[in-house]
Amino acid sequence: MSLRRRPVPLLAAIAVPLFTAVTIGVGALPAQAAATTYTALGDSYASGTGTREYYPDSGSCQRSRHAYPVLDAARLGATLTFPACSGATVAGVLNGQLGSLNAATSYVTVTAGGNDIGWSSVIVQCALPWPTNCWSQIDNAENQIRNTLPGRLDQLYSRIRTLAPNARVAVVGYPRLFNGEECNIIARISPGEQTELNATADLLATTIKARAAAHGFTFVDARGPFTGHAVCDDVEWLNGTSNPIGESYHPNTAGHVGYAGIVEKALRGSTARKH
Repeated sequence: MSLRRRPVPLLAAIAVPLFTAVTIGVGALPAQAAATTYTALGDSYASGTGTREYYPDSGSCQRSRHAYPVLDAARLGATLTFPACSGATVAGVLNGQLGSLNAATSYVTVTAGGNDIGWSSVIVQCALPWPTNCWSQIDNAENQIRNTLPGRLDQLYSRIRTLAPNARVAVVGYPRLFNGEECNIIARISPGEQTELNATADLLATTIKARAAAHGFTFVDARGPFTGHAVCDDVEWLNGTSNPIGESYHPNTAGHVGYAGIVEKALRGSTARKH
């Protein structure tokens, strides 16, 4: 998710080097292993916004070498295609990020849906000084999750499976952001609003999980692993209100290491399922 509202540029994907596979055998000559390929799709939670260091040629997409797809590509020994882009909606992923998918694609991850419900705008509204509140914006976001988002996700997930029929696909969810404390001087988000925002994050997670399961994809639930690492926790995996503002309420470098662990586990354990 991104706090900036601007068109999503369709930039060329970048890649990291392929790690050499090793064949072990007594008296055998080295074999040429089939290439392992990984495509990372999605919005700012996939691109690495919040880590404060980005590939220069990624522009406003803010792709980072600290992002979980880059970390997991190294762990999996995979060549990474990385079209994820800050600000991307489900439609943006569907129409601008699927070009590398094919029958030889080994792994796919996708993080999308937050921008479709205007999540960043909701948080900005919640952070405004008293007596402003954000209850109506939260209600609108929840209505979008219930009534609009499932159909959009179905369209995206169906297309991913059609284009990459043999890939292991992990749909990566969003964490809860708050722990009930108010520690950001310049952002007033009350404990009550934090509780409701976390409830909305739960609704978003369960909705995405249900649509992922309907398509035979593994859902990576970030809520448990990020518990104890929310904004204002002693060890934060998420930025609070930050300068520049676009870094706010996104995983920091430690958060992406946390994401990398659970995503790697899902990719190694999930199975491809054809429809």
